[in-house]
Amino acid sequence: MHRISSQMNNTNTQSSLRLQESKLNRVNNQITSQRKILNLRDDPIAAGHVVRYQSYLGRVNTFEKNAKALTDEFSLREGYMTDSLDIMQRIREIAVQGAHGLYNKDDMQNMASEVDELLKALVQNANAIDYDGNSIFAGTNSKATAFNIEMGNVEGSSVPLIQEVKYNGNIDVNKVEVDENKYILNDNAGNKTFWAENQQVFGARDASQWQAAGDNVISVDGVEIKVSQGDNIYSLISKINNSGAAVKASLDPVRNSLNLTTTDARQLWLQDLSGGTLNELGIIKDSSQRPPYNFGDGVRVSGGSMFDEVIALRNALLIGDHEAIGSRVLGGLDQGINGLVTRIAKSGAEYERAQLNALRSSKVALDVSSALSREGDLDFTTAVTDLKMLDYTNQATLSQAGKMYNSTLLNYMR
Repeated sequence: MHRISSQMNNTNTQSSLRLQESKLNRVNNQITSQRKILNLRDDPIAAGHVVRYQSYLGRVNTFEKNAKALTDEFSLREGYMTDSLDIMQRIREIAVQGAHGLYNKDDMQNMASEVDELLKALVQNANAIDYDGNSIFAGTNSKATAFNIEMGNVEGSSVPLIQEVKYNGNIDVNKVEVDENKYILNDNAGNKTFWAENQQVFGARDASQWQAAGDNVISVDGVEIKVSQGDNIYSLISKINNSGAAVKASLDPVRNSLNLTTTDARQLWLQDLSGGTLNELGIIKDSSQRPPYNFGDGVRVSGGSMFDEVIALRNALLIGDHEAIGSRVLGGLDQGINGLVTRIAKSGAEYERAQLNALRSSKVALDVSSALSREGDLDFTTAVTDLKMLDYTNQATLSQAGKMYNSTLLNYMR
């Protein structure tokens, strides 16, 4: 029931006008912002969907950028590795020629000159940098030069030549997220890519009576292994072999020392993270020495890099030792080439995976954008129609109010 008074018509008219102006202003704001939802109370369920879609879309765009960055890096790295493979193939051709024994010493020294230049090119590839100036083959130590060169006098040469090439990076890997909790490992350690042989380490101390005095942690090829108090050498060997590291441990049957061998062509990386287990066994020096050149005194190490094999070939050519080339050197070069081919294949597979992730993320971003548009974007045709209807209604209300209150001050001045 409404109470009839002289102010009722005016109050109702003013209320209707304010309501119409509010609706008109809301539609105007929607058209201006191109958004259907201006406040959470407009559509709480749709607003919740919009927030979640926007958050997910941001993550998907990040995944796509990560995958594209990885494809660029894998492509650049594979180019240097392929070029290095071509260099190694040419070096092998020279080694086969030098192993025949048909060339005199002068000819073999001329071959050594070419091998030395190819060695420099190989080191140059190993020390390559990317678009941002980061070392490609130095692991996560990207601001350092991947390999350091040591010059020295070599028999048969009158000038100093490259005598040793040492790895200066690390073996840490970057985990790059390309999907929700899905990662691609960016493993670019140069002491794997440019390694020729499985490395073997033969300890110098009798470990048969060794027993851990406390709880320690060691790192074998980047894998942390916990050593418990009271563990003996057999327990330690079992833990290393079951750790998942690309290393196999054994007890030397003659010297009773700890022996370690990598399962593929790579340089062994050993550390005492806490305590001194490996130091006590005589495998490495104290923890102040940085791997991978921290082996203890008396430890025997075999298995070298591709640089070692090329240096051995050059030195053999300089002195005319074709027997060494045909026996040991040629086999080492073949192992280096096989290892490099394996690394190139792995890099290619990682490139394909990263590219597939980038394509999938791009498609998912389109789907999420479509859902976001459906929930939050404005239907422009409907909004313009509503705007015209509200404007027409507002004009009609004003017209009707003008007719209701057509008296003016002049009516009282007659």
